[in-house]
Amino acid sequence: MPDFSTRPTFAKIDLANLRHNFRSSHDFIGRDVKYMAVVKANAYGHCAVECAQALAAEGVDWFGVALVEEGIELRDAGIETPILCLGGFVSGQESLALDHNITPVVFNLDQAKALNIAGLERQQDIDIHIKIDTGMGRLGVRWNRLDSFIRELSQLSNLRVAGLMSHLAAANDASADTFTNDQIDRFYDAVAKFEAAGFTPDIIDLANSPGAVGHPRSRLQMVRLGGILYGLGRDVLSETLPRPELRPVMSLHSVIADIKDVEKGESLGYGRTFFTERNSRIALIPIGYNDGYCRALSNKASVIVNGVLAPVTGRISMDWTIVDVTDVPDTKIGDDVALIGCVDDVEITAADLARICDTISYEITCGISSRVPRRFTD
Repeated sequence: MPDFSTRPTFAKIDLANLRHNFRSSHDFIGRDVKYMAVVKANAYGHCAVECAQALAAEGVDWFGVALVEEGIELRDAGIETPILCLGGFVSGQESLALDHNITPVVFNLDQAKALNIAGLERQQDIDIHIKIDTGMGRLGVRWNRLDSFIRELSQLSNLRVAGLMSHLAAANDASADTFTNDQIDRFYDAVAKFEAAGFTPDIIDLANSPGAVGHPRSRLQMVRLGGILYGLGRDVLSETLPRPELRPVMSLHSVIADIKDVEKGESLGYGRTFFTERNSRIALIPIGYNDGYCRALSNKASVIVNGVLAPVTGRISMDWTIVDVTDVPDTKIGDDVALIGCVDDVEITAADLARICDTISYEITCGISSRVPRRFTD
C-alpha cells in the first residue's frame, strides 16, 4: 500500500522553466527596455517569493504586485529589487508602502494628496507612477481629462512623477488592433502633456505580455510581463503572430486513492449526472473544487493516468474527483495522476482546462488553492 501519511495532491513549480521563459521573452522582445515581472496574485498561483527570488537572480528590473501586502511579503523575504504596487494603496497604507520602499501607482488626486502629506511629514519627495486610462475603463486618470489633473498634481510639491503607465485592453486580439493602436496613440499624447507641464518621468511603460509580444510600439521604456513568464501564453497571445518559446511552469498532480468496479447503468457522484454505459473501473482522486480543480470540469475534463487520458466522470466534489480508468491498463491504488502536465507525450495544459471552463489559463493557475502544497524543482 502506498504511503498516504501526507496528502498526495500537490502542484509542481518548475523554476528552470520560469527562468527559461524570462530569457526567451527577453531575447524575443529585445534588450533595450527594462523588464517588470508581475508576481501579483501569488505569482499567478505559482508562489510569489520563490518565483521572485529566481527572477531577481536573472536580473529583472522591477516586480509588480497588486497589493501593498504582496510587496511587503517580498521585502520580508529579502527581495531588494524595486517593487511597483499596480493597484495603488488603500487609504491609510501610505506609510506602510513607503516604509517598505514600495512605489505606489496613483490613479486619482485623493491618493496623490495623501502621499504628498506623507512626504511633507517625512520631509522627503515621494516617487509615484501615474496610471492613465487610455481605454481599459478600469483604474487610471482618463486620457481625455488629464489637463485639470496635471494642474492640481503640479501643486503637490513633495511628489515626483517617476513613471507614467497605462494598460492595454485587447492586445491579444488581432481584430482589435485598431483599438489597441488608439490606446497607444492616446498614451503617447498623455505622456507629451505631462512632459509639456514639466514632468520628467524615468519610466514610461504600457505593454503587458500580449502588448510586449505583438505590438512593438507599446514597448517603450519598460514592459510588464505576467502570464508568459509562467508559460501561460497559449490563450492570451495572438495565434497569428510570432511568439517566444514558452514552457509551462506549473503542473498539478495527485494519485489514485481508491479503485472500485462499477456495473453498467450505475450513477456516479452528486446529482447523478453520469451513468456508466458499461461495466467500469472507477478511480478516486483526492482533489476537488476546494483545491481549485473547478467543478465546471465535471464530465468534461480528463486526467493522465499511466500515460493515458482518463475521463472525469460525475460531478467534481469539494475534495474528490471520480475518474473512469477502464481503458487504462494495470491501474492500481497509488498510481500517479497528472491533472495539468505532460506524461509520455500526453499533455493537459491550463489552457485546455480554461477552454472547458470558458475562462483563461490565468484563472486556472490562480485558482489552485493554498491547500495544495507547491513543490519546487530547479
